[in-house]
Amino acid sequence: MNKNCPTYQTYLEILRRELIPAMGCTEPIAIAYGAAKARAVLGELPDRIVIAASGNIIKNVKSVIVPNTNGCKGIEAAAAIGALAGDETAGLQVLAQVSAAEKEQLRGYLARTDIRVEAAETEHVLDIRIRAEHGADTAEVQIAGEHTNIVRIARNGSLLFQKEIETPSGDSQPDYDCMTIADIYDFAETADLEDVREILDRQIACNTAIADEGLRRDYGANIGKVLLKAYGADIRIRARARAAAGSDARMNGCEMPVVINSGSGNQGMTVSLPVIEYAKELHASKEQLYRALLLSNLATLHEKEGIGRLSAYCGAVSAGAGAGAGIAWLHGGGYDAVVHTIVNALAITSGMVCDGAKASCAAKISAAVDAGILGFEMYRNGQQFYDGDGLVRKGVENTIRNISRLGRIGMKETDKEIIRIMIDQ
Repeated sequence: MNKNCPTYQTYLEILRRELIPAMGCTEPIAIAYGAAKARAVLGELPDRIVIAASGNIIKNVKSVIVPNTNGCKGIEAAAAIGALAGDETAGLQVLAQVSAAEKEQLRGYLARTDIRVEAAETEHVLDIRIRAEHGADTAEVQIAGEHTNIVRIARNGSLLFQKEIETPSGDSQPDYDCMTIADIYDFAETADLEDVREILDRQIACNTAIADEGLRRDYGANIGKVLLKAYGADIRIRARARAAAGSDARMNGCEMPVVINSGSGNQGMTVSLPVIEYAKELHASKEQLYRALLLSNLATLHEKEGIGRLSAYCGAVSAGAGAGAGIAWLHGGGYDAVVHTIVNALAITSGMVCDGAKASCAAKISAAVDAGILGFEMYRNGQQFYDGDGLVRKGVENTIRNISRLGRIGMKETDKEIIRIMIDQ
C-alpha cells in the first residue's frame, strides 16, 4: 500500500487514536475523568455528586476495582477518587498520579460526601452525566459516545461548552468505514514501520508488563496461573495465560497502564499478548512482530466498529479473532489463512455475552484466544466453517457484518436483561 494514499494515512490515524494507554477499566476511569473535570469547572472539592449513567456503564463499573482506591469498587468510588485526586487533563490516565496520601483520604471523603447514582434515560450505550455541587455552586459534565468525549459542560446553569454527541473527541474522526480485511492485510505487510514503531513499542511494553504482574502476584481468580498449572506451558496455553493474567491484574485494581484497543484494555491485551508470545516461540524478528500486531489490532478494530464500544456482545470475541489472525501471519500464513482464521474464530465464540467488567473477564479472554488459535489450526489442517453454518457467510466481510448485526441489533434486548439482572442483585 502506497503510504501517500488516503487509506494508508487513515489507518495510521486510527492506530494513533485507538492504541492509547489507560490505567484501570475504561468505564470507571471515564467516570473518574468526568468527576475530575466537573471538580475543575466547579473550582472546589464537591460536597455532593450525582452520577447519571447508561446501563452499560453501570454494568461495567459495578464489580471492578478502581485503581488507586485501596481496593474500592463501583461508581461512587470512581467518582469520588476522580473528584478528590484526578488529573482532569490526563484523559484515561486521570488516576495515574494519585498519591498515597490522597488514597488514604478517599474513605473519609466517601463517608462525608453525598454521592448518588441514577440510571440515565438515554439512547446512547455510553453516556455519563456528572453533577458536582459545593454549597450553592454547581458544575455539570457529560461524556458520551467514547470514554473521554466530553459533549457538554455547564456551571451554575450557564452552558460553557456543547457539541453533538456523535462528534468524537478531537478535531476529526478518521473514516473507519474504509477498513476491510484485504486492505488491513496489505497495510500490515507494507507499512513503513517507522510510522508505527512508537505506538507498537508502547503496546508491547505496557501490556507485557501487566501480564508479568498478573502472573507474579495474586489478582482476582488468577486465571493465568490456573491455566499454566492445570495445562502446562505449551505455547497455546502460554498465549491464553498471559492475556488472561493481564486481565486478572487490570480487573482487580492493578495500578499499571494498558494500551487499549476499541476503547478497552481487555481487548488491547487480547489482541497483543498472544501475538507477542507466539512471536517469541517462533523466534520472529521485531519487524515480523510489528506486522503481526498491525494485523491483529486493525482486524479487531474493524470487527468492533460495526458493534460499537459497548454492547451485550463480549469484545474479547473480536479481539481473540484478531489475535488469531496475527498468529496465522506469524506462521507464514497468507491472506487466505488470515481470513479463514477470523471467520472460524468468530463462528466458535459468537454467543459470548458481556455481563460487565470483573474477574471472570480473564476467563472469557482465555476462551476467545483459544478460539483464535483453534481457528488457525482448523485452517492449516484443511478444515473450515462454510457459508450457511450459523452466522458464517461466504466472504470474511459478510461474516463480520453478520456478527456486527448480532452485537449491535440482535443483542439489544439481551443487554437490557443482563443489566436488569445485575442491578437486581
